[in-house]
Amino acid sequence: MREIRMLQRRDKHRKIKFTDISSEHFDKDSVGISWNNLMDRIHGRRPDGTIVEGIEVFRELYRAIGLGPVVALTRLPGISQILNLGYHLFAKNRLRITGRCTDETCPVHNRPQER
Repeated sequence: MREIRMLQRRDKHRKIKFTDISSEHFDKDSVGISWNNLMDRIHGRRPDGTIVEGIEVFRELYRAIGLGPVVALTRLPGISQILNLGYHLFAKNRLRITGRCTDETCPVHNRPQER
């Protein structure tokens, strides 16, 4: 959540629309992605409707807030692979890492019903 707040503060031109998938108002059918896939990794939608996932979402976000030079560094050989691996490990364990899981349970609130 800290990174989201930082991105919101830096998004001076309001180019980014954030969606809280745990909100009771979130309609998973509106994005065309299963709940499990939404929970597995971060997703983003470009203005043209193209869906991006994982580290590419962060590249798009950082570019939108004016950090294009940082994004360029993430595409360098080796760095890109390390970031992809790091994100994969983080995404798989993010609830535990961020303290939202205790013991062997991870509560997920307001899960939409699968149809």
